[in-house]
This record gives sequence, C-alpha cells and structure tokens, in this order.
Amino acid sequence: MSKLSHRFCVAPMMDWTDRHDRVFLRQISKHALLYTEMVTAAALKHGDADYLLQHSVDEHPVALQLGGSNPDELADAAKLGESAGYDEINLNVGCPSDRVQSGAFGACLMADPALVARCVASMISATSIPITVKCRIGIDDRDSQAELQDFVGVVKDAGCELFIIHARKAILSGLSPKENREIPPLNYPRVFSIKQAFPELQIIINGGITSIDDAVSLLGDTDGVMLGREAYKNPYVLADVDSRFFDEPNKVQSRIECLQGYLPYVERELTKGTPLQHITRHILGLFKGQKGGKQFRRHLSENSRLPNADVNVLHEAMAYVN
Repeated sequence: MSKLSHRFCVAPMMDWTDRHDRVFLRQISKHALLYTEMVTAAALKHGDADYLLQHSVDEHPVALQLGGSNPDELADAAKLGESAGYDEINLNVGCPSDRVQSGAFGACLMADPALVARCVASMISATSIPITVKCRIGIDDRDSQAELQDFVGVVKDAGCELFIIHARKAILSGLSPKENREIPPLNYPRVFSIKQAFPELQIIINGGITSIDDAVSLLGDTDGVMLGREAYKNPYVLADVDSRFFDEPNKVQSRIECLQGYLPYVERELTKGTPLQHITRHILGLFKGQKGGKQFRRHLSENSRLPNADVNVLHEAMAYVN
C-alpha cells in the first residue's frame, strides 16, 4: 500500500479544490493530503486531458479523484493521472448530484459493489500508484451495516486497501448535494465498525468535521480524517495540522506569511494570463474572524475582477490586516 499518510486529508470539492486552491492550502500545511475536484473519466477521454490534469509540483502530496463507471475508461484515466504525476487515484462513489447520477457514477454505484470492484481492479492493473475509494455509509434505504460491510468486502477483494467513508448516507432523490451534506444524520459508529470489521484496511472518516480538535478525537477509531468545507471557508484551520497530525516541529506560519508565500505563484499565473479573481477567490476566508478581515475580503472581491487586475490588488488588501 501507499507510503502516503492519510492521517489528515482535505476533501475533493467541486468548484473549490482546483489547482490554485491547492497551492494556497499548501502554504498552510505541508503534509495534509490534498484531493482534486472530481474529474470524469469521460472528460479525460474526450476532452483536453492535459488541461484537466494540470497541477503544480508545489501541491504534493496530491491525489486525483475520478468519476466514472466504465472499467476500461477508468483504467485509461488512471494511467493518465499517474503519468501526470499524481500520488494517488481516488474513485468517487459518494457524490449524490443529479448530474453524476445521470452518468451512472458517484453514490449510486454503492448499489452495485461488483461493478465498483471491476472498476477498481481495472485501475489497479493499469497503474502502480494507490487506487482508493471514497463512498458513503449507504444510499436511500440501502444503508444497513450489513450492506456497507458487503460493499467494502467486495471492493477490498478487488484490491482496494483504503476507503474514505463519508459518515452519512446519500438520498439520491429529493435532496440536493448541499442537503445531502447536512440532512442525513452523521453516523460515526458505522464507520468505526468498518475499521473493526476490516482491521487490515485503512479507513479514513469524513463528514461533519469542523475543527482540528474534532479531527484528532476521531483518530483513535480510524486511520485518518478528511476535512471538507471548513478547510475552504476557514483555511487557516489547517495551521495546526502539521504539528498535531505529523509531529512537525516547525513554527506555524502567520496568515500574512502564508499569503506572502503564495504571492510568487500568483505572479507566475498572472503572467500566463490567469485572471486574478480565479486565484484570489480561494483566499477570501484566510482572515476569517480577524481584525480587518471583512475589509480584506471586500477589497479582493470588488477589485480582483476588474480588467487588468494584478498582484497590487493583493498588496492593497493585505494593508487592511497587516
């Protein structure tokens, strides 16, 4: 199995964890395992794979999350991901959106563990990097302990050694993706029981974690934790990750130091023609709860979208919090 540490991970989040966000988060934590937004195997097959897979060496360790249900397509996509330099390939078996369901992948795949197993086996045979699965504890009325154990067991037998489990079931009709993150109740004991049933597997828990203290408390029953939206809305929550999860003795950088470390990347991207607002939208929460934080966010929001906006907009925003 991978030598990657999954003790602390940042979840794949559509429209949020793009390459700019991942470089920014890396300024705050050097060791957290970062995940891309989901990329579909079909998009890599029929679209611009180089564009979809581009990332910076500064992001590592970083995993590519794939969506799909065709074993051959997923194998080809996994090979592309490995060639692009990703450290891990993760299969999405947890997203409940209508768009994903219409493509017959995401959480609806939990109803067909044999197909997931074929997909995983195909990806493993095509690559030499870890293939992992992110799933829910169940879907709709198929959310018993026995069904979850059956799913994990079948996919394990195909060669998967690590499961990231969102501790909520997905309701595939009637709830939006946002509602599916909030309405189905959390059931951490269900995830703990999978670790107990399969002690040889690595089990990473996800869902409802909003603080580092909460995350640390879950380590006793699982092998790692995955933080989602809190890591985006309040990114400085990651400041203690390296010391508390990875025994990293280095001094925690201040918010300003993290931002200063990001500036060279911003400048490089601007020279490539990347609009400033595409980069700075990910840092709006950096000074959440801090003096001058609202003014920092307002200045960036209002000025980063202007024609010819450049790095000076960031310097001006920093004056409110410096």
